[in-house]
Amino acid sequence: MKKVLKVVGIVLGVALVGVIGAMAYVKLALPNVGAALEMKVEITPARVARGEYLAQHVALCADCHSTRDYSLFSGPMTPGTLGKGGEVFDQKMGFPGSFTSKNITPYGIGNWTDGEIYRAITTGVSRDGHAFFPVMPYPYYRHMNEEDAKSIVAYLRTLPPIKNKPADSKPDFPMNFILNTIPKKAEPMPLPDPNNELAKGKYLTNMAGCAECHTLAEQGQIVAEKIFSGGRSFELPTGTLYSANITPDQATGIGSWTKEAFVARFRAYADSGYVPQKVGPNEMQTIMPWTMYGGMKPEDLGAIYTYLMSVEPIRNQVKEKFKPRSETAVVAR
Repeated sequence: MKKVLKVVGIVLGVALVGVIGAMAYVKLALPNVGAALEMKVEITPARVARGEYLAQHVALCADCHSTRDYSLFSGPMTPGTLGKGGEVFDQKMGFPGSFTSKNITPYGIGNWTDGEIYRAITTGVSRDGHAFFPVMPYPYYRHMNEEDAKSIVAYLRTLPPIKNKPADSKPDFPMNFILNTIPKKAEPMPLPDPNNELAKGKYLTNMAGCAECHTLAEQGQIVAEKIFSGGRSFELPTGTLYSANITPDQATGIGSWTKEAFVARFRAYADSGYVPQKVGPNEMQTIMPWTMYGGMKPEDLGAIYTYLMSVEPIRNQVKEKFKPRSETAVVAR
């Protein structure tokens, strides 16, 4: 009996050493995406204009790194907060920890090199080497064309500095270990031929991270075979939001939509006469940044539509778009 216990003790001891070793490797050796590139981004009017367009209307850096006013529908950005950071994504919203967006104005990243900013955008690794939580959709940005990423760097350099020091993010266990395994090296795509609407739409859809919200997730990972079919839930102060099916399924997705209707749905929020309505307790609210995506060029929105029409239609009826805290279902398109 003593011999058996001794053997069991040895086995458990070896296993424990192995676990500790693996945890030490993950914590100390990862993420491993390489050093920041040596680069100097020339700030030109064309680059700044392209970077502003991408950061505010496609990749949506402005979405998380500014203050959104959720007393209004779709949480439009509060004027004067562009890039200041401080938005919190925590356990109340279903996140495995408390994650705070960083100040990306020159006050926050003014002493970063261009290569360090580029690496942060395309791999999710900070200047000091720690991994960001992928509420920043860097797994999608890693495929961003290098010139587009450089344009965002150039644009960020021109933002007015805002004095603000957001709190550090604090992942819960075991996410504090898992987090280091998520970043991967950048794999930039070539810019698609502007005349190839399908390729252009695929590129923009990826950069906009449409799949992240419009796909069911299990343990934080989107279910690939259900991509774009909706149903993912998001906890908001006023209730629970369920994302829409945006596959071309005729009955439950957007297969019956015309390109004109799709583009108009977004552009309505860019109309100079649009005023976001107030949202009270238990009223329909959404994290979909309509006013930001609405600023996309009609031809880019049209390209996204063309790409979405090319993906596999998936039958998935999202019956409730929003469930208020009162648990009375509200159906809204």
